[in-house]
Amino acid sequence: MATSAAVTPGAAMDEDRVMEFLEQVITDGGAAVAGLCTSLGDRLGLYTAMAGAGPLTSAQLATRTGLVERYVREWLGAQVAGEYVTYDPAQDTYLLPDAHAAVLADPDLPTYAAGFFTMMQAVYGTEDTLVEAFRTGAGVGWEEHAPALFAGTAKFFRPGYTAALVPEWLASLDGVVDKLERGATVADVGCGYGYSTALMAQAYPASQFWGFDFHGPSVEAARGIAAEQGLADRVRFETATAQDFPGVDYELITFFDCLHDTGDPGGALRRAEQTLADDGTCMIVEPNASAHAQENATPIGRALTAASVAVCLPSALAQHGPQAMGNHAGEDAMRALADEAGLHSWKLAAESPVNRVYDVGR
Repeated sequence: MATSAAVTPGAAMDEDRVMEFLEQVITDGGAAVAGLCTSLGDRLGLYTAMAGAGPLTSAQLATRTGLVERYVREWLGAQVAGEYVTYDPAQDTYLLPDAHAAVLADPDLPTYAAGFFTMMQAVYGTEDTLVEAFRTGAGVGWEEHAPALFAGTAKFFRPGYTAALVPEWLASLDGVVDKLERGATVADVGCGYGYSTALMAQAYPASQFWGFDFHGPSVEAARGIAAEQGLADRVRFETATAQDFPGVDYELITFFDCLHDTGDPGGALRRAEQTLADDGTCMIVEPNASAHAQENATPIGRALTAASVAVCLPSALAQHGPQAMGNHAGEDAMRALADEAGLHSWKLAAESPVNRVYDVGR
């Protein structure tokens, strides 16, 4: 059994540094609790109701949303404390600034980030399972999480994909856009809810797209989304793993923020090499996190590496494959796997604060 020594303040201890770090931890704890309020505001339509509405009283906001005023007033107090919402005491009104509405109120904007807090519903719910996994080395499968994780992941990544996938990422790949415009066959591996697949299909109607994911409920959701968007004629979704997805001669194979989640990323890359057309391209999108821990000491790096502890690494371990990478194994490790799989051409094609996009081929 592990033991721990008591910490006794002594003359050598820097009390100012202790208090500074205590404040940091309390700030983090406050942000964790406040995240629940952000998720509630998103789910209940409070941010949407405030966006562009100007100053509102708590009663007016309650009326707009059909919610109970006393709860709304309490929620607004938390939003003011977190500086998400401003308050005018003279008028007893609350305002969601336009700049904040762009992040919290409109899921169609590339700056929308409230989906991150939808994921947190599921992540906190698996804490007991993770405690046991730390002790035994067992994995925590994707399917073991609550549905909020699947919906929240799609919701979180969708704005960034919408903003960058077609105009930047695909455009950065050598010769790929020309093929898509003429008509190509594309496999989107680990597609989840299929937003990435649908975005490509909307932009390139001459091409045919297949989305593959090992999680059946996500595949069903993807089919529904594609049907709603009128894309069923050129988009199909099937349940398959990254190591056994069907098909041959794909001109483009994509992995969006998922390759590191597999228990056998090398096997997934070998399957990609086997099913790729002679002049085909793999686009691998991975989190922009470093293999060097100290380089991840940024807000984005912190969020990514924490997500790896809670979701990415446990999911890979649950698949009992030969390698569980986590989401910050780094470019060198991923490139080495691609090279072993027969994909020897590798270059960084595009980069954002959250993602790195690799152009990979034979």
